[in-house]
Amino acid sequence: MRRILNILVFSVIIALVVIFILQLHIKRSSRDFMVTQITQLQEAHTGIVLGASVKPDKSLSLILQDRVDAALLAYENKKFKKFLLSGDHRTKNYDEVNAMKNYLNNKGVPDEDIFLDHAGFDTYDSMYRARDIFKVKSAIVFTQEFHLPRALYIGKNMGMTVQGFIADQHEYPGNNRFIRREWLANMKAWIELNIKKTPTYSGKVIPITGDSKLSHDKD
Repeated sequence: MRRILNILVFSVIIALVVIFILQLHIKRSSRDFMVTQITQLQEAHTGIVLGASVKPDKSLSLILQDRVDAALLAYENKKFKKFLLSGDHRTKNYDEVNAMKNYLNNKGVPDEDIFLDHAGFDTYDSMYRARDIFKVKSAIVFTQEFHLPRALYIGKNMGMTVQGFIADQHEYPGNNRFIRREWLANMKAWIELNIKKTPTYSGKVIPITGDSKLSHDKD
C-alpha cells in the first residue's frame, strides 16, 4: 500500500513539474510578440478578437469590451484592415460575435471590415478556423495578458504570423481564477496541437480577403 501511495505521489509531482515547464515554455515563446502600446504593433491584415462572455441584455462584459476597444484603437491607427470576431454563437439566445459586431458598428466600423466566426468555441478552435476557414496569414490578436501567450503559441504553431496586444484596462472579477485555469488550458492546447485536433465545426471557406457578408449569417 505504501509503495502504491509513493508511486501516486511521485506521479503527481512529475505531472506538476511537466505542467510548470509547459507554462514557462509557452510564456517564453510568446513574450517577444506581446505589446502594450499601439505604436509597438507591426501592421497586419487581420485583427483577431477572441470572444468572452456577454451579458443577458447582449451587451459586452467588461473583459470583452476591453478586447474590442483595444482592437478598435489599433484599427483606427491603421494597424490592420479587417476584424475577425471569433466567439461562441452556439445557440440562438447566446451570441458573442454579433454583440461585438453591433458594438463596433455603433462606433462607426462598417460591415465590410468585419468578419464573424460564429464557431470560435475556444481559443484553439478560433485560431484553427482563422487559419483554415478565413485563410488568415498575419494577424494581431487582442485579449488579456493571462490569455494572450496561449493564443499566440497556438497561432505560431499553426504557421501563422501573429503578434498580440495586451488588452487589460481593468481588474476583472475572477482574474485569479482565470490565471489558474490557464495552467490546464495550456496543457489542453499542447495536446490538441500535437494530435492535430480538428475544430468542433469546420464549414465553408470564407477568405478574410473576400466578402465579409458571407460570414455574417450563421449556417
